[in-house]
Amino acid sequence: MGGDHGPHVTVPAALEFQRHEPEVDLVLIGLQDAIQAELAAHGAAAGTRLRVHHAAEVVAMDEPPVQAMRYKKDSSMRVAVNLVKSGEASACVSAGNTGALMAISRFVLKTLPAIDRPAIASGVPNSAGGYTYILDLGANVDCTPEQLMQFGVMGAMLVAAVEHKERPSVGLLNIGVEDIKGNDTVKQAAELLRASGLNFHGNVEADDIYKGTVDVVVCDGFVGNSVLKASEGVAKMLFLFLKGEFTKNPWRMLVAWLATPVFSALRARMDPGNYNGASLLGLKGVVIKSHGSADRFAFGQALRRAVDEVRNDVVRRITERMARVHA
Repeated sequence: MGGDHGPHVTVPAALEFQRHEPEVDLVLIGLQDAIQAELAAHGAAAGTRLRVHHAAEVVAMDEPPVQAMRYKKDSSMRVAVNLVKSGEASACVSAGNTGALMAISRFVLKTLPAIDRPAIASGVPNSAGGYTYILDLGANVDCTPEQLMQFGVMGAMLVAAVEHKERPSVGLLNIGVEDIKGNDTVKQAAELLRASGLNFHGNVEADDIYKGTVDVVVCDGFVGNSVLKASEGVAKMLFLFLKGEFTKNPWRMLVAWLATPVFSALRARMDPGNYNGASLLGLKGVVIKSHGSADRFAFGQALRRAVDEVRNDVVRRITERMARVHA
């Protein structure tokens, strides 16, 4: 029910997803009449593989997380997370209120052993042709060195699972690559990461994210969210600049027309919808947060992310690795 578009995007995205993933069953949770009306509009109906689970309440996109958690116990978001806890569902995917989803997931599912706080992780494209995974992206504004180390473990296990890399490299975001740079929290976190047994690269700077220097970049949620939003802003600015330059005169407009295939390919490569679906790591269950503005394709990518994490047993990997770190 969440996101900018609600069932108008999530329902057709689910139908399209099931056409490509016939072995996956889906449960559509929310206002039953709204969901069934959207199914009917696409010539579909609920069945054994696509069930509708009624939830009487909806968490608003701007609703305070504490209010949503305490007073809306029959919200679509709460019901979805409850199904993961009971084992009736393997994962939860939501495009709704991020703060509420994190609060509800943490309250209902609890964190894994030796994990203090969950973190939000997502991949961004890099110039090496792959993805760099960043965490935390906003769940934890202030972090201890131990929590940053835990983020490194969680990120490495996520990449090992979904990207099939045996020893993903981990970098700690800092204002310089030298060991003497950064505040005390970052310096202590670096020592813990070195002792963790991970493939720790050391400090990295923000531009290393897009160079593909490492597979995982660790930072607190304040920094991670700021980096992500700034990057999105720069990408939009560049496209606007290009559009302005190519429309200044007829000759440039002709050049732009000739270069249309190149610009289309570049736009597709940089489209956030291709890597939509942020993982809420550190929980006793798989929870994926889709961008609120996601279209059908992008929401389908979030569903694929959930399936990948379930199939590759990300939760178990994190649990076992944290046990080895503490041992």
